[in-house]
Amino acid sequence: MRPAAVLSLVLLPLAAAGPPSFDPVVFEEVAAARGLRFVTSSGRTPRKHQPETMVAGVAMLDYDGDGWVDVYAVNGATMPGLVKSGPEFHNRLFRNDGRGSFTDVTEKAGVAGTGYDLGVTTGDFDNDGRTDLFVAGLRRNTLFRNRGDGTFADVTRAAGLARPDPTHGTMWAVAGAFLDYDRDGWLDLFVSNYVVWDPEKEPVCGSPGAPDYCHPKQYQGLPNSLFRNNGDGTFTDASEKSGIRAHVGKGMGIGVADFDDDGFDDVFLSNDTTPSFLFMNNRNGTFTESAFQRAAAFPEKGEAVSGMGADARDVDNDGRPDVFQTALANETFPLFRNTGGGQFEDVTGRSGVGAATRPRAGWGNGIVDLNNDGWKDLFVACGDVMAPDGAFGANVPQANAVLVNTKDGRFADGSATAGESFARRAVHRGVAFGDVDNDGRVDVIVTALDGPLELWRNVSPAPNHWLSVKAVGTRSPRDGTGAKVKVVTAAGAQWSHVSTAVGYGGASDARVHFGLGAEKTVRELTVTWPSGKVQTLKAVAADQVLTVAEPR
Repeated sequence: MRPAAVLSLVLLPLAAAGPPSFDPVVFEEVAAARGLRFVTSSGRTPRKHQPETMVAGVAMLDYDGDGWVDVYAVNGATMPGLVKSGPEFHNRLFRNDGRGSFTDVTEKAGVAGTGYDLGVTTGDFDNDGRTDLFVAGLRRNTLFRNRGDGTFADVTRAAGLARPDPTHGTMWAVAGAFLDYDRDGWLDLFVSNYVVWDPEKEPVCGSPGAPDYCHPKQYQGLPNSLFRNNGDGTFTDASEKSGIRAHVGKGMGIGVADFDDDGFDDVFLSNDTTPSFLFMNNRNGTFTESAFQRAAAFPEKGEAVSGMGADARDVDNDGRPDVFQTALANETFPLFRNTGGGQFEDVTGRSGVGAATRPRAGWGNGIVDLNNDGWKDLFVACGDVMAPDGAFGANVPQANAVLVNTKDGRFADGSATAGESFARRAVHRGVAFGDVDNDGRVDVIVTALDGPLELWRNVSPAPNHWLSVKAVGTRSPRDGTGAKVKVVTAAGAQWSHVSTAVGYGGASDARVHFGLGAEKTVRELTVTWPSGKVQTLKAVAADQVLTVAEPR
C-alpha cells in the first residue's frame, strides 16, 4: 500500500504550488576534448530514404571490466546499398582510460560492423562475466560476443539470430533489450522491429522536385521478435510461441521492468503512430498484450503518438516502475504513472511534462537522478524527424532537454540552467547514461544525425551523496539483469532495477545509481534477485560503487 504522504504529493494540483525549487542539473560538453570524435553518418541521399532519419543508438558499458565506463556508437552505411563502404560509416568503440580520455579501439576490437545499424543493447548473454553487444540494424542484426581479451567475435549466425522475418523476408530492427523472461538464469533477447522497407518500392513524399521523408502510415508494420536463450550460446525464436509475434506495430524504444511486481519482467514497447504495446509476462513463457486495458496504449486524449524512446523506472519513489515515452512536437512526451498491479494513469499534464515538451520532438530518453537529490529526473535527446534541408528545416535541429523532479509529482524544465553549451542545437537521436569519471554524478552521451557525438559531463554543483550498485548474479544472470534494488535512508526509500535498455536504441551502464541527497549512510539495501533470493545489507556507506554478489 502506498503511504498517504506520497499519495497526497502525487495528487497535488499544479496550480496550488509556487515556483519550483530544485538543485540544478548542470552539464559541460567534453566529447572531442576527451577523445570521443565520431560523426553519425546516415548516408543521406536526395531521394530521402526513410531509414536515413533514424540513425542511431549508443551504449555505455564496461567492456573490459576495469571499472570505467566505455562508449560504443552505432552508425549507418551507404544508401541504398546498406554497406559500410568506408571508415566514416563504421560503428565505434571507445575505451575509457580512467584518466579522463577515450581511445578508439574499434579495429582492434572487431566491432566496426558491416551494415546499416540503428540501435544497440548490452548484456552478458553467455554468463562468462563479460559484457556482450547486440546491434540492431536494417537487413541485418549482429551479436558480438566479448572474448575477454579486448576483442569481440561476430556470433550472429552461430547463435541463430541471422534469420529475417519469416513472413516478409526482410528485417528492420530499431532496438533490443536483454531480459530473463523465463527466469532460468540466462538472458533472452527482445527485438523491436519497425516496418517493411524496400528501396525499390518506397513511396515518394514531399513536394515535386523536393522529396521529404514519408509519414509512417505509408509503410506496413513488422512484428517484433523474442529469442529464448538456450544456455549453450544459441537462441530459439520464441516470438510466435510467446504471443509476441501476434501483435504488429511499428516498434521503437523498449522499456523493461516488472510492472505488476510478480517477479517476472514485462516489456513496454513504444510504437510510431500506433498505440504502444505493454507485454505482460504470464510466467509460463507467454505474454499478454494489454496496453489498452492498463491505460498505457496512448495518452488520455485517446490518440496514438509518434512513439520514439521509452524508459521504465520509478519516478515518484513509491516502489512501482513508471513509463516515460518520447514523441514529436505538439504531441507531448507521455508520462505514465504506475498505480499498482501494472495499471497506469497518464500524468503528463499535471506533472508539468506536457507543457515542457509540447514544442519539442524527442527520441532517446531516460529516467535518472541527475542531481543526486534522491528523486529521478527526465532527460531527452531532441531533434525533429524531417530533413534539415527540407521545408521544416529550421525546426529540425533542437537542443536537448532536462526536466528536474521537484519531489511533488511534478517536473520543472531545467534546460535553461543546465550549462552555457547545453543550448546547442542538433538533430539528436540516441542517448545513454553512465558515470564516465566515477565521481558519483551520472553523465550523458547523445548522438546527432550527421553530427558529432556529445558527451555531457555532469558538473551539478549540489554536494549531494550517492551510491552505485553493481549486481553480480550466480543463479540469476551473471550481470544482474532483472535484479530489483531498494535503498532506505533517513530521508525515505528508493527503488530501481538492473536493465541496460534505455531510450531509443540505447544501452546504459548496468550499475544501478541512487542519489542520496544529504544522507551519508544507507540504513538498509535490499536486492531481490530474479532467482527469488532476497539479500539485505545494513549500514552501507555512501559515495561508493558497491559490488553485491548473489548468495549461492
